[in-house]
Amino acid sequence: MHSSRFFKMALILGLLSAIGPFAIDMYLPALPAIGQSLGADVSAVQLSLTAFFLSLGVGQLLYGPVSDMLGRKPPLYFGLIVFTVASVGCAMATNIETLIVLRFIQGLGAAAGMAIPRAVVRDLHTGNEAARLMSLLMLVFSVSPILAPLAGSGVIAVTGWRGVFWAVTLVGLAGVVLIYTMLDETRPVSERVESNLGSALRAYGVLLRDTHYLGLVFIGSSAMAGFFVYLAGSPFVLINHYGLTPTMYSLGFSVNAVAFIGAAQFTGALGERFGLARVVKMAATASGVVMLALLAYYLAGGDQLAVLMVLYFIASAFMGLVIPTTSVLALEKHGAIAGTASALLGTLQMLTGAAAMGVVGLFSTGKPLPMVVGMATGALIGVALTWGTLGGSPSSVPKQQHC
Repeated sequence: MHSSRFFKMALILGLLSAIGPFAIDMYLPALPAIGQSLGADVSAVQLSLTAFFLSLGVGQLLYGPVSDMLGRKPPLYFGLIVFTVASVGCAMATNIETLIVLRFIQGLGAAAGMAIPRAVVRDLHTGNEAARLMSLLMLVFSVSPILAPLAGSGVIAVTGWRGVFWAVTLVGLAGVVLIYTMLDETRPVSERVESNLGSALRAYGVLLRDTHYLGLVFIGSSAMAGFFVYLAGSPFVLINHYGLTPTMYSLGFSVNAVAFIGAAQFTGALGERFGLARVVKMAATASGVVMLALLAYYLAGGDQLAVLMVLYFIASAFMGLVIPTTSVLALEKHGAIAGTASALLGTLQMLTGAAAMGVVGLFSTGKPLPMVVGMATGALIGVALTWGTLGGSPSSVPKQQHC
């Protein structure tokens, strides 16, 4: 692919992928205010976040096979229209129960932007080129956790929390325009599988019997689970426990995102030099060691915000190497059903994250320790899965080929 087209595709796919996360990250600084406005406790407000993650995961199971059957663009249009309409409803919600339901519907729409761009990457590339495009996609995608919380805190200061949902409504509309004007169809009619339920079920059957695929998916899922626990817990820990303002919280959140994106840009070069499998093993192990140190600090009675921020910054950088690389390796052998494979990957990641948030939420006290236990557990499970799936040497994964 020509260099300018390569970067253009990364920009388009990254922006589409970021729409769902933008609706999460922009909303984080508003969580305490939403609870006060709607008379809801911490667990109820967190449930509105969990509901979005659940539907963002489940929805991908539908969009993936449909995009293999009908092409990539039609389900993208449908999903973003659903997202936009639900966002309007969220802005007008008058109680927490209505907000939770509408957030679930909003997530179903956003799922299209999560599943389909990964499939487009696989349509165009494999191996280290795919890792490079996926990393650039993650660069654009990760603008969301840097800018969205800051934008959210600014919008909240001017308009209140409802303004956040009017803002994401505009983002959804912009996504529809982007698809229409800039995205080419990458799934030609000749490559589309037969349009029926049986073909989708058979494709999922193939994937669920592929233990190597599942191992790679759950390595990424474990890393994401720790991040989701941080997403749900950090507004309460950093704002209520450590006394940060919403703007200061947003800046702190953004710092971790910078670490993630910065490291992700090295995946292509590191993959060329060491092989993608070795990159995953090194980064997952290092992230686990750092999170184990953070857990030991809090178990020993430590309670300094600086320690939490510095160690999680380092762990986030290693996750930036793990998540895009495991996605590329998981989709490598499944080009014919790339949409379905991408959908199952995204669904399992989101459901794992939602389950982790739900479990940790049961023990949430607004203090750091329950959140840190959940984050460290995800990282350590990821280490075990990495070495179980990829073995002791890079030769456990076939050498990647350029397309």
